[in-house]
Amino acid sequence: MEIVNSWISNINELLWSYILIILLLGCAIWFTIKTHFVQFRMLREMIRLLGDSANKADAEEKHISSFQAFAVSLASRVGTGNLAGVATAIAVGGPGAVFWMWIIALLGSSSAFVESTLAQVYKRKGKDSFIGGPAYYMQYGLGLKWMGILFAILISITFGFAFNSVQSNTICAALQGSFNFDPTIVGIILTVLTLVIIFGGIQRIAQVSSVIVPVMALGYVALALGIVLFNITELPAVIKLIISSAFGWEQALGGTVGAALMQGIKRGLFSNEAGMGSAPNVAATASVTHPVKQGLIQTLGVFTDTLIICTCTAFIILFSGAPLDGSVNGVQLTQEALTLEVGKSGGIFVAIAIFLFAFSSIIGNYYYGEANIRFITPKKNVLYLYRLLVGGMVMFGALASLDLAWSLADITMGLMTICNLVAISLLSKQAFLLLRDYVHQKRSGIISPVFDKNKIPELKEKAECW
Repeated sequence: MEIVNSWISNINELLWSYILIILLLGCAIWFTIKTHFVQFRMLREMIRLLGDSANKADAEEKHISSFQAFAVSLASRVGTGNLAGVATAIAVGGPGAVFWMWIIALLGSSSAFVESTLAQVYKRKGKDSFIGGPAYYMQYGLGLKWMGILFAILISITFGFAFNSVQSNTICAALQGSFNFDPTIVGIILTVLTLVIIFGGIQRIAQVSSVIVPVMALGYVALALGIVLFNITELPAVIKLIISSAFGWEQALGGTVGAALMQGIKRGLFSNEAGMGSAPNVAATASVTHPVKQGLIQTLGVFTDTLIICTCTAFIILFSGAPLDGSVNGVQLTQEALTLEVGKSGGIFVAIAIFLFAFSSIIGNYYYGEANIRFITPKKNVLYLYRLLVGGMVMFGALASLDLAWSLADITMGLMTICNLVAISLLSKQAFLLLRDYVHQKRSGIISPVFDKNKIPELKEKAECW
């Protein structure tokens, strides 16, 4: 096992030290410039669009609304990355890792805009709802079906297997820490709940997510806000610590700036998924009048995840004075921090929060896998087998070691992100043209812009659902 862990660690270091950091930041900066900083200048429009309801042209079709698509994607984003991932980033990379999480969210949100806009353009009509995602824009946009199949395989493994094992691992660790629950029993319960929901399809997943996500997010933010207000006099010192740890001379000489950068980007991506190619799978299912609408809504999802929820966790940990020497890691660090702040009830609250956060991620992650299994093959037996394997990996995660679970997730996440970034870079011009069309309609007084594919010749034959 030590040889396997060493091998996985070496691959992770190569992948994240050079290839992914360059690609992620390069694409994020390029998209930010070419969209004229869409993630900042259209923030008000993003919030307005959440009120859009499903635009059902056919009463028999079961399309999901913009808000439901936002909730499902946020259900996947908001999970262990927000509680355990942030804690791991701080424990390994120091407080400076938080700064780099902010940067990757602010810049990377432009990548989220591009990928989700493209997913809407190239979506197709399924039996009950729209289907789409990176595999579809790779096949129908780039004409590279092999690339679509490769991505579909990678995301099915990453989200259905690797990420879900991380989610269940963290749930079990939290419940064991607070209530001394047996991980095996918790794993069995999680597996059964997961199978019950995922066999209900995207409609059931959307319904569950649209209830759990707002409740858990608002509750956690309210708690964190209370802690920040209680420690308001220390806020300037904490912010100074985060920034100085990201750039300070002492950290540079000690080599921890690089660790902060790598941990911030790695854990930031795991948390907000910007540019990874995951959120486009659910963004494509929404019924909207213009592809840009889902691009903007998914951009808001990145902000909600990292700038609000991850920052809440970081402040809770840094205010508490919990040890950052690596002796406590993962969700246990967040639990200890809250226990120091509000007493034993803090650890219990984290255990409940992590259950809701991570369980909503499990069902959101599963849908990403399902959408891509359907892309690979229409055979229902294969999909049923995949559902059972997902349940098996939830059980595996409950019993596996934290380090192994995170390492496997890092590798598969990195490979699918590379694949998606190459695709959206090649197709990005179309997203820029769509944004220009949307902005032009808004400026002409149209409150809810409508996309006409005939206005963009490159999309006339390819945008089947428009």
